[in-house]
Amino acid sequence: MTHNLIEIRALCKTYRDRKGREVKKALHGVNLDLHRGEIFGLLGVNGAGKTTLASIMATRHPPTSGDVLWQGKSIYRQLSAYRQIIGLCPQTPNIEKRLNIEENLVFVGTCYGLDKKSARKEAHALIEQFDLGEYVHAEIDDLSGGYRQRFLIARALVHKPELVILDEPTVGLDPHIRRELWEVIRALKARNITVVLTTHYLDEAEYLSDRVCLLHAGLMRTVDTPENLKKLHQKNSLEEVFLKFVDDPNSEIFKAATTES
Repeated sequence: MTHNLIEIRALCKTYRDRKGREVKKALHGVNLDLHRGEIFGLLGVNGAGKTTLASIMATRHPPTSGDVLWQGKSIYRQLSAYRQIIGLCPQTPNIEKRLNIEENLVFVGTCYGLDKKSARKEAHALIEQFDLGEYVHAEIDDLSGGYRQRFLIARALVHKPELVILDEPTVGLDPHIRRELWEVIRALKARNITVVLTTHYLDEAEYLSDRVCLLHAGLMRTVDTPENLKKLHQKNSLEEVFLKFVDDPNSEIFKAATTES
């Protein structure tokens, strides 16, 4: 039996200008269940709605209509409690540059309600887990791209969340560093943490994801496992499936592939 962590129902998002005129419909009636302990990939071309959907899950932006359910109730009726179970690693993070790595982790922990002793204990455990010991007193600008991402994932975990949202976590990194981070992400699943991963790297999505969602123009076209998608479309890789999807995202075969099992 599959246990859902959150349930997304009829989610829509419309962006408007200051005069209230519609600028863009970013999401159109998305329905989706996220399972506990899975890595879930959000895929689509630029503008498909990936980051918008991830941002709504993270409560950074409200939907225009629809709802997100946690424990059977709307998250908007229990925002403080819901935010305690979320960890976010955004594309453009806000980092307190006056603090070193250790101080940043402790600071975030206290923001989530940990006392300073507990926050420091958790920070030290994460520093060891993510191999950041050499940089414990360093500032964020002193870190390479790979270690910066390690720190950002560690920061997202300091309050022991159940859901971690990673928005393009390996963009711009060297291939070998990307693969090191893949193992870091897989380790989250081993701890029964649900991971939402937005990425443009199809090899990354195929390697990491238990299921993927293909979005096009704000519409959810397909949700399935990478293996099922490859078999269904007779392709050797998820990248080949995605290219087929890009060529004809409205095809009935992509609608038919949608699963929520």
